[in-house]
Amino acid sequence: MSSNARKSAFKAQGFKQTIDEVLKKTQELYLSDEIPWVVGYSGGKDSTAVLQLVWFALADLPKEKHIKPVHVISTDTLVENPVVALWVEASLEKINQSAEAQDLPIQAHRLIPAVENRFWVNVIGKGYPAPRPKFRWCTDRLKIKPSETFIKDTVKQNGEAILVLGTRKLESTTRSANMREAEEHERNTREGLVADQTLDRVWKFTPIGEWSNDDVWVYLNQIRNPWGVENFQLQTMYQGATEDNECPLVVDTTTPSCGDSRFGCYVCTLVGQDKSLHAMIHNDDEKIWMAPLLELRDDYLDHTNYEVDRSRRDWRRMDGRTTLHINTRYGEAKLVYGPYTEEHRHELFKAVLRAQLAIQENGPDEVRTMKLLNDDDMEAIRRIWVMEKHEIEDALPGLYQEVMGEPYPGIQLTEGLSFGAEEMLLLKRACELYVKKNPDSEIDPILLYKQTRELLHIELQNKTMIRRAKLYDTLERAIEKYSFVNETEALTYRLRKEIKSTEIKLGTLLEEIKHLSGKVELRKKKDKEINETKQRLQIARDQLKDVLSLEEDVDLVHFITPQTTAQDGNTVDHVA
Repeated sequence: MSSNARKSAFKAQGFKQTIDEVLKKTQELYLSDEIPWVVGYSGGKDSTAVLQLVWFALADLPKEKHIKPVHVISTDTLVENPVVALWVEASLEKINQSAEAQDLPIQAHRLIPAVENRFWVNVIGKGYPAPRPKFRWCTDRLKIKPSETFIKDTVKQNGEAILVLGTRKLESTTRSANMREAEEHERNTREGLVADQTLDRVWKFTPIGEWSNDDVWVYLNQIRNPWGVENFQLQTMYQGATEDNECPLVVDTTTPSCGDSRFGCYVCTLVGQDKSLHAMIHNDDEKIWMAPLLELRDDYLDHTNYEVDRSRRDWRRMDGRTTLHINTRYGEAKLVYGPYTEEHRHELFKAVLRAQLAIQENGPDEVRTMKLLNDDDMEAIRRIWVMEKHEIEDALPGLYQEVMGEPYPGIQLTEGLSFGAEEMLLLKRACELYVKKNPDSEIDPILLYKQTRELLHIELQNKTMIRRAKLYDTLERAIEKYSFVNETEALTYRLRKEIKSTEIKLGTLLEEIKHLSGKVELRKKKDKEINETKQRLQIARDQLKDVLSLEEDVDLVHFITPQTTAQDGNTVDHVA
């Protein structure tokens, strides 16, 4: 007998009586106030079971007792597994049709991220590196914010909201601990409801909180779906996978994201392999059309190969700063890499379009018009490239036509553009010629070109402004951004700065410890700090020695620029 079977919620009273009690409790809670309900629906087994329970509870009430609305929300990240996305989209449509036909106060809503928060807009547009454990930027933007915005709007209009979720304690020990801790919180003042820990004036109702995985399937297989989908089709989607959890509706950071779940985003790099997508393609020849999505992730987003990942990214941060990271565990000192380079962003954009074409050509009828990049996404990417990154060639329309074989459908972008691709090609050639005539400069012609291009665009953006005080600050930052001609020189500069500041810190610590005689605990802490500082200092010195042995002619005099002040003492995240 499995552990799930032993822990079945149906064991004590039997299936029918247990379900009847859940339905009765659901009705009592629904009738106890006028606070609207928001049901989290991901299309997976747990959220389907919860919505069925709510549906049947309302259907058994007289029409005059349908006193408040029940909103069903489902967040589409726009990078979901296509099979799951199609299933959820069809389910939401049937939910609304059936609720209207049955005269139930249930309405389904498909939520999507704001354009500026979408995956490809951030990766291809801004150059955000693919998510990784220490830089998990996607969950908040793609999942939490859309649902959180809907819930907050509901609270704003009604004063409170009740969130109905399919979370279960037997999903994992972590989930069980989180749910038990929430149940014991002092903010819980209503029986059957738990106060949400992150959203103000929001309560949680978890009708299947004590159910096992097997309980969910027993219920779905025995009780016919009331909005017209076949639950056996849902079970078919789960076949061949190894995990128990579907991708849940994520409303806060305590909910596991798709990276920890069964059905996730096809671009997810928080797991070593998308097992569900691999299984679908491997087990069903009719789903081979999704193979380009796996190739897209593995060939362009995978970050497990350290050297390949670094080759795709700028050695400067998003704002042009350089930051040194000292890893005492491995005895390394390296620059923290920033966003994807312009070149990789161009290649990634074309790769997504190629994958889109392949899916449309080889997939079933329902994906013939599916777009991995819609028009809003492309326009947002284009504007980021031109207006924020100063890539005034406006390359996106040309890249689009190269892959799609047709003109780009967007509008003519003229804002802040006085130069076109031809002029930028001339500028690039001029920079190459300058470097060729001045070989002693050691300047990278591409960096020289990008700096000149950025300065030109900044001037164009500000030419009509009456007050131009900020212009000079912006120009100065652009000059500082390119003050190092290559990564080695930036690393050398940063190492010398680190060595100097660490030597000063070490001297201060050694002086302080002299005055701690007799203070045993304080001396222990100070000794530990001194040893850690010595370790950092030695790593920086060893790394500098290695760099200088490779680049003996490095001359750092011309690097002492205003950048010193701009960069020192700042803490930054992985991109910004």
